[in-house]
Amino acid sequence: MKTHRTSRVTSRRVVTTLVTALAGISLALPAAGAIDTATTPPHTEANGPGPGKGQGHGKGQGHGTRHDKALQAHVDALLGTGTVGVVARTTGPHGPRHATAGVADQATGDPVRPGDSFRVASTTKTFVSTVVLQLVGEGRLSLDDTVEHWLPGVVSGNGNDGGGITVRQLLQHTSGLYDYTADLPVLTTRAGYLDGRRTTWSPEQLVAVATKHAPNFEPGDEWSYSNTNYTLAGMIIEKITGHSWQREVTARVIRPLKLRDTVAPTTDPRLPGRHLRGYSAFGDDKAPIDVTEINPSVAGAAGAMISTTADLSRFYQALLGGRLLRPAELAEMKATVRAPELDPAWPGLRYGLGLMEVPLTCGGSYYSHGGDIAGYTTRNGVSEDGRRAVTVNATGDGSKGSATQEAANRLVDDALCG
Repeated sequence: MKTHRTSRVTSRRVVTTLVTALAGISLALPAAGAIDTATTPPHTEANGPGPGKGQGHGKGQGHGTRHDKALQAHVDALLGTGTVGVVARTTGPHGPRHATAGVADQATGDPVRPGDSFRVASTTKTFVSTVVLQLVGEGRLSLDDTVEHWLPGVVSGNGNDGGGITVRQLLQHTSGLYDYTADLPVLTTRAGYLDGRRTTWSPEQLVAVATKHAPNFEPGDEWSYSNTNYTLAGMIIEKITGHSWQREVTARVIRPLKLRDTVAPTTDPRLPGRHLRGYSAFGDDKAPIDVTEINPSVAGAAGAMISTTADLSRFYQALLGGRLLRPAELAEMKATVRAPELDPAWPGLRYGLGLMEVPLTCGGSYYSHGGDIAGYTTRNGVSEDGRRAVTVNATGDGSKGSATQEAANRLVDDALCG
């Protein structure tokens, strides 16, 4: 996961009315696609079969879509930045289109297929924020409630005070809390990954890693991306509902939208069905290693989910189309603050409540949430009315610098502008 520099908040609650979708965590960054009519309900470790059972296995996700030459050119350019495999999907006036390049598995040489699943990393945050805002709409909590109110004593010590941090500030990344992923070797180093990839982490343990450090700033004073915020949001969901965030996301979002290839896993390190394998060198000079398997508890509510381009598209289109939140809560989600350098390859980003607003080169903007975790890069975008969407995922480290991110951003921008 990445860490991000801070910026003085210049507008705390600016409700945006432009078009939709891109964002990123450095557990992971964003993605999108087209609304399908899948009917098979998903299964998670908590409610059904494990990997390879009942997940749809990526079947049918290319059905009804057409290959797109313009999209293919962008996908080929993205593969040319040093990635291993790329899958992309768009939807708009002419229906869903797809393009792929590279291999899904270097060991077997299997090609990438349109319905292959992948780790979406921080794109998970939009799902979690949606559930929190649904609870707000049900009158079960307020965005102005403090963390201390719901989780007494969890955020304390070393200058950290849950009594001064609101739920809104968690979802908006203005809490000031240290990002625990910056101090977790399993996510940042080759040796750490190999030693800890099967370790199970509790949310309390992840928050404790963060609170060993002093906060970056006083709550509400600045903006800084921190995965710790969404770990706490997941804990609040469980405190209110009595169910894990995974169960609530599944019941409130995955099943109603029939996202048959989307999973909110708990501790199983594997990906179900046909999927893209991830590869990373962790920034050193050695050859990349296969990093597909990792215990998802290390990412949790900040970035543990698995999905496909079609399912992510369906989710973002439903969200922006008003099918998951009432107008008041959707407006809260779209109220943004400046988020400079969240994605250095795409200046001008603004961050709402688990949703980013991204400027378009053709004018206006779109909403999104990207995701980045070792081995996987996700970018997505959707128009404000939910009718036009694009999602792309690339595996491997890509090239040094920002060439891979820039190519992914151009793909999204061109698809939405076109």
